[in-house]
Amino acid sequence: MVSSPLPHIVVIGAGFGGLQTAVSLGGAAARVTLIDRNNYHTFVPLLYQVATATLEPEWIALPIHKLLRRYKNVQFVQGNVETVDLTARQVRTKQLTLQYDYLVLATGSQTHFQGVPGAKEHAFPLRSLEDAIALKHHLLQCIERAAQTSDPAERRQYLTITIVGGGATGVEMAGALVELCHQSWPKDYPWLRDDPVQLNLVQSGPELLPEFPHPLRTYTYKKLATLGVNIQVQTKVASVHATHLELESGALIPCATTLWTAGVKAVHPPTETLPLENRDKISVLPTLQLQQYPEVYALGDTAQVPGQTLAGVAPEALQQGVCTARNLRRQLKGRSPQPFRYLNKGRLAIIGCFSGVGKIGPFPIRGFLGWFLWLAVHLVYTPGYRNRLMILMTWLQSFSTRDKLARKLLTKSHAKSPVQFKR
Repeated sequence: MVSSPLPHIVVIGAGFGGLQTAVSLGGAAARVTLIDRNNYHTFVPLLYQVATATLEPEWIALPIHKLLRRYKNVQFVQGNVETVDLTARQVRTKQLTLQYDYLVLATGSQTHFQGVPGAKEHAFPLRSLEDAIALKHHLLQCIERAAQTSDPAERRQYLTITIVGGGATGVEMAGALVELCHQSWPKDYPWLRDDPVQLNLVQSGPELLPEFPHPLRTYTYKKLATLGVNIQVQTKVASVHATHLELESGALIPCATTLWTAGVKAVHPPTETLPLENRDKISVLPTLQLQQYPEVYALGDTAQVPGQTLAGVAPEALQQGVCTARNLRRQLKGRSPQPFRYLNKGRLAIIGCFSGVGKIGPFPIRGFLGWFLWLAVHLVYTPGYRNRLMILMTWLQSFSTRDKLARKLLTKSHAKSPVQFKR
């Protein structure tokens, strides 16, 4: 690493919050080092479209070096952070030990299986590009196996998909799976018209999309039910197995695919005792600083901001990244940091099949307008002009033909598979 008399800012995590912090520090009077285990930034809101064969994986990922090349004071290091010493102000990877003056923890979150037996071993999460690719490969394997078996019970197992969690990700996946399994697949597997894929959505709470107003929750429920999704609310999962799902009521759902979207918990690097709140979030001051370490910031899914109820969506992390960079610039000039205040510009959720819901200001949105706005907003925020162009062209073809084009099974996924296929 090149030494410099300038203050050194280390940012751990190249998700929305961490990357935005590094970009916003471009041109600052400091050296900035961004660390992540991957050398690409993933546009997480479109993961479900990779998993359901709408988009190719490389279209929602962009090399971090390319995103940072215009900022001469910002560099990227690929690696896993092994330890963080807050007292000595050191970050250690396997290859490097970095001394910092300021530190930003933006390590994100991981799937929270809530202690349900078998969920970690047999259910598919959807938090990373690797997760999305593994799920897509698994779904393609299931339909091919279903086409080859003569056992009706085994075929039904392959043709049953259960989603656990009725938040935005669960609803998005349910709608996208309707498009894949009920609209696209029957064109290549005509027998699916008589023996369709069964889609189940299990929600522990009383309604879907609990963060939305009641009329929009009701609309979402009715829309998915009309599309053929079997929805079970106020239903908790007791255990997950390779071949079935067991509910707390004792009922069994035979299925080869269980997708887990029922919550997340924060991730943070190994370090001394941190002030942790619910689901391992780091307790921070309104300025996003740690109280005992004012040179350390935490943001995104990693942080618990006092007095604010945040949903953990990308706009929140982006605004926190801008705020963190602004506060660091203030500290570099000897000025006091300012509190973070989230400006809620609205919330959108896509149901699929040309439907969506949202709330912008006091105005609720549903149906085609919600679907269109969701696509437009996410297309604008996707990094990289080429990526946007490829996504737009794919959407136009996919939605006009109701076909999924990214269905090639080129390699076998190295991720775990909940199904042990018979030979």
